[in-house]
Amino acid sequence: MRAVVVRSFGGPGALEVVEVPVPPTGVGQVRIRVEAAAVNPVDVATRSGLLATAGLMAPREITGIGWDVAGRVAEVGGGVTEFAPGDRVIGLRDRLDVSLGTYAEFVVLDADAVAPAPTGVSAVEAATLPLNGLTALQALDLLGLQSGATLLVTGAAGAVGGFAVELAALRGLRVVAAAGTEDEPFVRAAGAEWFVPRSTDLAEGVRAAVPSGVDGAVDAALLGVRALAAVRNRGSFVSVRDGVAPVPLRGITVKEQWVAADGPALVGLSSLAERGLLSLRVADVLPLDRAAEAHERLAEGGLRGRLVLTP
Repeated sequence: MRAVVVRSFGGPGALEVVEVPVPPTGVGQVRIRVEAAAVNPVDVATRSGLLATAGLMAPREITGIGWDVAGRVAEVGGGVTEFAPGDRVIGLRDRLDVSLGTYAEFVVLDADAVAPAPTGVSAVEAATLPLNGLTALQALDLLGLQSGATLLVTGAAGAVGGFAVELAALRGLRVVAAAGTEDEPFVRAAGAEWFVPRSTDLAEGVRAAVPSGVDGAVDAALLGVRALAAVRNRGSFVSVRDGVAPVPLRGITVKEQWVAADGPALVGLSSLAERGLLSLRVADVLPLDRAAEAHERLAEGGLRGRLVLTP
């Protein structure tokens, strides 16, 4: 099968399409014929060697790329009863110890990292859900806010931030969304009660709406102390990338979100997407052999929605 790998870490040109054996399906696993794989910043961090430098990956001869997948089950391993060949599924490859990712014609995942794909949604759209949807959901779970509490979401028009706004609104949270001025219509439609343009002082803008400061924040834009300043004393704060969380000033509980594959949670997200309650945004679709171009475009920024690769 064809797969995108890196032999030597580097820029987008380090990505290669190679022929590799189809991975075997073990006990408790499913093999998925990939129909779509979203392109995410973590893929760039893998390709560039950032994850290896941080000690999160062991060196190997080839390193596969890609976390998100949508496709059809090709084979189920022993003990798997919830899926059958031909089922439309989505999944998350969160294990950095395996040599192949989802930029491939097939990928093998643990069954508990997989969920039925939302019906009525294309594979390309469905592929944008697992990583970013689970990141947003798990960040909100870490905050543990109750209905009626106030929440700041930075990067509210981004892939994680957009899901965070929608999921928070569904939980009854009152959301302050920080994003570009042009994104105000989207974030308000997603459920934000207040909007703060990123061109203004964030803490001042938030506290103009919520004078005492918000109860919690999901820092999807990685603004750190600038976002922390908008949170009330003894509030809660979650950074969606490890290693960049601010010091927990003023008794604020600060946590870092390390996303984890979670099939049951993904089932819930898939159901919400199926009902039109989550926005599955696609910036563009490219074939697998243009993965380097996709990484170049991601680095340029300004995308709304995910780039998606198709084998």
